[in-house]
Amino acid sequence: MLSDLPNADEIYALWNELADFDAGDIWASRSYLLKTVCDLIDAQNADWIGCVRLGSSDSRDPMKGWRPLTRFTLIPSRNTSQAIDEAFAEMEKGEPDITTARNVELAGTFRVLLLSELATPGWFDGPSYQRFYRALDRKDSIWAGIPINEDAEIQIGFHRGFDKPAFSEKDKAFVVHALRGLRWFFKHQMLGEGAGVASSPLTTTEQVVLQGLLLGLTERQIAEQNSQSPHTTHDHVKRIFRKYGVSSRSALMALWLGKGLISKKNP
Repeated sequence: MLSDLPNADEIYALWNELADFDAGDIWASRSYLLKTVCDLIDAQNADWIGCVRLGSSDSRDPMKGWRPLTRFTLIPSRNTSQAIDEAFAEMEKGEPDITTARNVELAGTFRVLLLSELATPGWFDGPSYQRFYRALDRKDSIWAGIPINEDAEIQIGFHRGFDKPAFSEKDKAFVVHALRGLRWFFKHQMLGEGAGVASSPLTTTEQVVLQGLLLGLTERQIAEQNSQSPHTTHDHVKRIFRKYGVSSRSALMALWLGKGLISKKNP
């Protein structure tokens, strides 16, 4: 039971603090979750990847139709961005790393795995570990997969540098319990990006306008806040409504208030 964990109070506190964020504070709440978990398991950085299943799965595709569409790194750097871009390109070509392919096999189920559970023993001496881990001072990782619906999920990686020991089963258990009770939070996060739950992901500008809508601002206030004309803001609002398949702000808000997600496959 969660209450039996020695750090259960820290998990309960995290859940309560996330619930106190406004619906529109998508990036602030995401950063808070990642930073808090990193601090509690002594991780140095974290990656957040939004994945969707595009169309039907081709039996020849090792990714089974799954593709990463969005990403967020807690402490970004040019080297990290370049490495992730390279990894995404390999996935797009149907040439994923073995750790990615094994993660894909488990898509649709909540899971938390140590890097050693995703890799083969010889993988740590190979080029993928050198390029995507050692070059970024990432000795070890814990990867979590959180399904949102049958065609969308979030993957989160927590990373520890070479100056520290590898993650333990205790660290893994903490991540399991910390993330398992937050499906509402992950749903809101995926809604905020639009990946997998809208007809197409939101642009950066649309995400900013959406945040204003969720915070209850008028279109004029959103326009002033973002140095836009009211006409431009209104056009963004119409596109946001169209992507989510709604016709009003109240219908858009209903998605965040528990109406539920309807699985939408991208063409």
